[in-house]
Amino acid sequence: MAKQKLYAGTKLRELRRKVDLTQREFSERLEVSLPYLNQMENNNRPVSAAVILALADVFGFDVTELVSGDNARLVSDMREAATDPIFGADAPHLADIRMAANNAPGLARAFLQLHRAYRETHERLASLDEALGRADSRLQSSPWEEVRDFFHYCDNYIDAVDRAAERFAADAKGSIQAHAIARLEAHGVKLRRSGGPALRRYEPESKILTLSAHLPEATATFQLLIQLALLTQNDLLDATLDFAKFHSPAARDIAKLGLANYYAGASLMPYGSFLTAAQELRHDLEQLAGKFGASIEQVAHRLSTLQRSGQKGLPFFFVRVDQAGTITKRHSATSLQFARFGGACPLWNVHRAFETPGQFLRQMAETPDGKRYFCLARDVSKSGGAWGAPVRRYAIGLGCEMRHAGSLVYADGLDTSANAQVEPIGISCRICERRNCHQRSVPPLERNLQVDPDLRGILPYQVR
Repeated sequence: MAKQKLYAGTKLRELRRKVDLTQREFSERLEVSLPYLNQMENNNRPVSAAVILALADVFGFDVTELVSGDNARLVSDMREAATDPIFGADAPHLADIRMAANNAPGLARAFLQLHRAYRETHERLASLDEALGRADSRLQSSPWEEVRDFFHYCDNYIDAVDRAAERFAADAKGSIQAHAIARLEAHGVKLRRSGGPALRRYEPESKILTLSAHLPEATATFQLLIQLALLTQNDLLDATLDFAKFHSPAARDIAKLGLANYYAGASLMPYGSFLTAAQELRHDLEQLAGKFGASIEQVAHRLSTLQRSGQKGLPFFFVRVDQAGTITKRHSATSLQFARFGGACPLWNVHRAFETPGQFLRQMAETPDGKRYFCLARDVSKSGGAWGAPVRRYAIGLGCEMRHAGSLVYADGLDTSANAQVEPIGISCRICERRNCHQRSVPPLERNLQVDPDLRGILPYQVR
């Protein structure tokens, strides 16, 4: 089988600008001609093996970043946006979408931002009765979506915050929780426990931090670390937020809390030691949770953030869905991308996790592009802490490409080469090209339909 050619013009341009070299200077350092470099940067020619070696040798560049998931995410997001009925028969073809993502990623992101603004405007106008007469009825972008996209396109890895958390964890003489409490007390914070509904409440005037008495230890430690980040890492968080340039104060506030959560997870599971333990324990979520005093969900999420340059872990996807199938958390360091709007594919095992509480479900799945993944799913329940208090139920999904399955203890005993055990899954019905899916909710966008009034199969139409 012929090797796939690598087109990475955008990454080459980014590296050249990072080291502050002209095209001529860069070509001389790589020992290639100026026209050849120009052609590579414009994706007219693939990156050669000699250039890849030179990037690593001369600039110390992590060549795995040449094939990072940025373009795959852009293609997936643009393809989903193109399913909007507003485009009708003029929806861009997949080949055009890929060309835009590869050659003009800035334009592709602008397209996504424009489409998101259109959707929000459309939804706002649909609820005009509610908006009439309100002082805040002006149209504005969704802060939540803006923050989600920020983490999404950062590969869910924030280097400066991650390393600061790792330094904090390295200073701990005992448990991370005791270390966090000592740091908080050094800043004059007094810790209290309460039976109230709030998980965490901090009063700046009195410097009293109150945690719910019903919190599991892993959650209590996590909340302590969040507060510690907000109090001691404020300058670092603000500098990161300045770089992001959010469009609204609300988005900045949401992102700051998100960064504090990131710091908490990275402190509880510091990068180097967590990566080593994950490899040694073959990514056993329960053992990792016990070793680091974290919850299974926290461990699964942390595994999906191990994207430090030169020290990457396995590329995982991580997702959390509620009982309605709505995705509440999502990240993918793999080529598998999730629907930005709506729920996940109903054929995915993450939905079946609600039927088998307390158990891990395994699935070998194949997406329409022919790529295969090993998928792990489990339900997660969060108690309200008292009789009659509502229990929040979610399901989490964690997975990687099938070629990495042998590094997971959960794949033991499975024949990962058995075609009969592979289940077909998709991303969104509108962009899924499978013709005979028994769970299809809407027709695929780029297919013709045939309706026979005298024939009723699984679907009321046939996909051509």
